[in-house]
Amino acid sequence: MKLSPLAILAGLAVCVASAVPAHAAQGVLIVETTTSNGQSRSNQVQIEPQRMRTDVATGTGGTETTVIFDGPKQVMYTIDPARKSYSEMTKADIDAAGAQMAGAMAQMQQALEGLPPAQRAQMEAMMKGRGMPGMGTAPARTEYRKAGTSKVGKWTCDVYEGYQNNQKTGDVCTVAPQTLGFTAADFEVSRQLAAFLRGMIPQAADAVFQSGRLEEQGFSGVPVRRVTNVAGRQVVSELTEISRQNFPDSLFQVPEGFTRQASPLAPPRTPRGGPIPRGSTAPPGR
Repeated sequence: MKLSPLAILAGLAVCVASAVPAHAAQGVLIVETTTSNGQSRSNQVQIEPQRMRTDVATGTGGTETTVIFDGPKQVMYTIDPARKSYSEMTKADIDAAGAQMAGAMAQMQQALEGLPPAQRAQMEAMMKGRGMPGMGTAPARTEYRKAGTSKVGKWTCDVYEGYQNNQKTGDVCTVAPQTLGFTAADFEVSRQLAAFLRGMIPQAADAVFQSGRLEEQGFSGVPVRRVTNVAGRQVVSELTEISRQNFPDSLFQVPEGFTRQASPLAPPRTPRGGPIPRGSTAPPGR
């Protein structure tokens, strides 16, 4: 199963979820299981104050894609271990792609306005069913409403139901950050990643979750379970493993010998003679 670029980005949503006492080690290992249509896959994240790595796997346990985000460099690397290749995107790439997408959406809006009312309504309904926002409008901000408590693994958590335009879109179940041993520094790189992605895919940026503050996100605490409805499908993600560890630098680097390819999310560029060897660009890391 090959994951789409949006699915890869969605996998980044697990980047900040939980940890144990901060003095034990610098890094945090997080494992989350995501289930949709009866199929489950495991996302594993290694996160440090300035960099993070996300491994998005299939239900069979085989790693599909690795995503590395380098905070100081503001670069995201997407690695395909099976093909021994990788791509990279800078903040400038993200912003350019976002502008290109906005232009395409504006053109589509003009085309829709020229259709008969019935045909236009049919097209808009089809696009909504595929998880696309309304033409010419920004995605509605999710409003969270407190709705009791629940149990996820060993945690008793507070439930917040999410609504957009008064329609329920999912919920989160959260625990207090101190229960998990988090500090503000644990979330810094995820905040950078959310800002990095927001210029192109606001939905993906919003999925990069942090310790929620009522005044900012509408819920309080760290989500240990998230339920979302995406294009008519329910997606349930739950934390299954949390530990504080120290990681080797190699985990945050593109492996030697991998070939650089054009990113499927980057705007088109003038070809420069084909694939770029791994040695021609500096590896991510400190």
